[in-house]
Amino acid sequence: MIACFGDPGLLAARELAQGPVIGIAEAAMHMATMVATRFSIVTTLPRTLIIARHLLHQYGFHQHCAALHAIDLPVLALEDGSGLAQEKVRERCIRALKEDGSGAIVLGCGGMATLAQELTRELRVPVIDGVSAAVKMVESLVALGLATSKHGDLAFPEKKR
Repeated sequence: MIACFGDPGLLAARELAQGPVIGIAEAAMHMATMVATRFSIVTTLPRTLIIARHLLHQYGFHQHCAALHAIDLPVLALEDGSGLAQEKVRERCIRALKEDGSGAIVLGCGGMATLAQELTRELRVPVIDGVSAAVKMVESLVALGLATSKHGDLAFPEKKR
């Protein structure tokens, strides 16, 4: 599992791995489209919006994403114990639902994973944490006996000579 919302190195990891490799952004976006027709993404820094927008197009979910929002705090602020980042995530989710008309929220950072269940209860919409989504997708693929295809572009790299 690639536990960063930018899904860095996802295709390279799939090339090297026999089993399934899932990125948290791709997993969260898939899950969001299964529970809502439109979703909003709430992430950390404004620069992350650029990467998220790129991934939306790459994965084919751009038409399902109503808007992207950043709380303008780095990921480590989610762990500083002050609660400020968590409150900013909550406020931004509420604002996104009011402004965007989305039916779900995707949390755009692995560090936000612990907030999903509480926000889902409070906001009464699916709030999707990509870490849990990716874990469940990997479990499902393994249970179904599916692995990364080694035919074509995700074949193992040739050995060095």
